[in-house]
Amino acid sequence: MKKGKLIIIAAPSGSGKTSIVKELLSFKDLNLGFSISSTTRTKRKNEIDGKDYHFISVADFKEKIQNNDFIEWEEVYKNVYYGTAKSEIQKLNSEGKSIVFDIDVVGGLNLKTQFPKTSVSIFIRPPSLIELKKRLMDRKTESQESIEFRLDKAIKELEYSNKYDFVIVNDNLDLAIKEVKNIIYQFSKNH
Repeated sequence: MKKGKLIIIAAPSGSGKTSIVKELLSFKDLNLGFSISSTTRTKRKNEIDGKDYHFISVADFKEKIQNNDFIEWEEVYKNVYYGTAKSEIQKLNSEGKSIVFDIDVVGGLNLKTQFPKTSVSIFIRPPSLIELKKRLMDRKTESQESIEFRLDKAIKELEYSNKYDFVIVNDNLDLAIKEVKNIIYQFSKNH
């Protein structure tokens, strides 16, 4: 894969995008680097600051917005910001890697708009909203209120799926990983 390619993987929360991205990063032949997003949300039990996300305060995030440090950012939930730092892209490009993004739906579209020729966008769909709710509940990291909020948001996010280059339904994780890997191979060959 050529340097400077962007692999944008977006989905509603609970659709399996993080599981897919983690698996893709294990394929050395893809030569992918992971763009670590910045967020103001609370760190989950198994997450590592600087590996899964850069966890920062709302005040620090807003300061970075003012300093134009992000290539894209969004307030995904009230006072919960996510963004891609320009320095992340510069670092991975200097390492000669293509960059994979595990990103929210609107953020993914923002990146695709900025890099239309050097990016491929892949939307991961849950098989159903019932399955999505089950996955969110099985995480045991969300309150009932948070789950309902995420489901409402997912309904809106699913409307954006047709704006992505590819849509993969994740009803079988191994198959979804294989499909995404094939898309990346085809993209790298043709661009």
